[in-house]
Amino acid sequence: MSERAYYLDEGLPAPVPETDGLSRPYWEGLQREEIFVQRCDKCQNWQWGPEWICHKCHSFDLTWTKVEGQGRIYSWERVWHPVHPALKDQGPYIVVLVEMPEYGNIRMIGNLLGDPEQDVRIGAEVNAVYEHHKDNDPPFTLLQWAYS
Repeated sequence: MSERAYYLDEGLPAPVPETDGLSRPYWEGLQREEIFVQRCDKCQNWQWGPEWICHKCHSFDLTWTKVEGQGRIYSWERVWHPVHPALKDQGPYIVVLVEMPEYGNIRMIGNLLGDPEQDVRIGAEVNAVYEHHKDNDPPFTLLQWAYS
């Protein structure tokens, strides 16, 4: 992680599950440093982001399943312009789309930790890093990524 306590400065709204609770297992898992994604009980399809229905067979029989926090960079962007007022003095930072081949090639997004002007390599292996915001109300954890 960088010299700051958090990768991005504080002040962004805290992520919370939707009012229907669909993504609650994901956010609760991150607080325990575990990643949960959905898997269809009928066709065994992996999927992310969370839905009430399987993307492949349209079954409603989905189970939250723990996965390992490893993948490879599928795409990325170096962000120079703030996307929220709390980030007006922040930047650049790197956002990566991470593909997880062992889990049906689902893709998850997060920041790539380290020097914001580092070289980014498509296909490079990365590992999950959990950024805890325990003093926030409510507390939350973000999923970030770092080179393996």
